[in-house]
Amino acid sequence: MKRINPAELATPSGFAHAVVGTGTMVFLAGQTALDKEGRIVPGGIVEQFEQALGNLLTALAAAGGRPDQLAKVTIYIVDVEDYRAHARELGRVWKRLAGQEYPAAAGIGIARLWDVEALVEIEGIAVL
Repeated sequence: MKRINPAELATPSGFAHAVVGTGTMVFLAGQTALDKEGRIVPGGIVEQFEQALGNLLTALAAAGGRPDQLAKVTIYIVDVEDYRAHARELGRVWKRLAGQEYPAAAGIGIARLWDVEALVEIEGIAVL
């Protein structure tokens, strides 16, 4: 895959402006902070983001993929201000779990998620 960040656009932080890939596409369902027993993990946005991203990467690995093969993620956020306030911590979680290669990404503020306790949901597309 090739990440493209045109000089004409603002320098991205935590995402790529475009990703070009050739191969098998894997569509990853939205993952929240559910543990194996189906309960939302305790804690705030950082703990929930870590669990949700971990769940997404587990599904990707089961499909034969690696974190650097994520081409696009969409992050649904219940409290955008809380998410922004913890952006550095969330970035550290991303780097620890998924590495230094960022996909194209969108963060979208929403009223609530399926599980009322969920603060964040992450879905993705990978190219293997």
